Amino acid sequence: MESITVSRRIDAPEPAVRDVVTDVEPFMLAAGFDEVGVDGDEIRITNRVGIATIELTLERVDGPDAVLAYEQREGIFESMRTVYHLHEDEGGSTVLEATTDFALDVALVGEMLDATIIKRQRRRELEAQFDHVEAVAGTDTDADPD
Repeated sequence: MESITVSRRIDAPEPAVRDVVTDVEPFMLAAGFDEVGVDGDEIRITNRVGIATIELTLERVDGPDAVLAYEQREGIFESMRTVYHLHEDEGGSTVLEATTDFALDVALVGEMLDATIIKRQRRRELEAQFDHVEAVAGTDTDADPD
């Protein structure tokens, strides 16, 4: 199992950050995916990574203290789960943290993608989502590289 975690301090109160993250379609589009469709708890994404096109069907799930959590139901991963957490710091800012855990299905992925490429791409997607949250809910940040 591979894992990537990204966190950022957003200069906005927790409810404002929560509202942006839970507005799922624009939040997922902000990651830079080529296509996003949301139908209830189902999220379908299409993303071109290098020469590969990745299509995933995700399902929103409950996560302990998570503002948003989803797992892959169909796609290239053996398993994939992303969980977003929020907590307000003492200064009134909100720390947004996302963790994606994944295992590659080698039979489906082959040599075109490996864990390093997936991690790099996922970090870019999460950072782009955090940029979106910042633009909509806040004004100032302290990036916290993982």
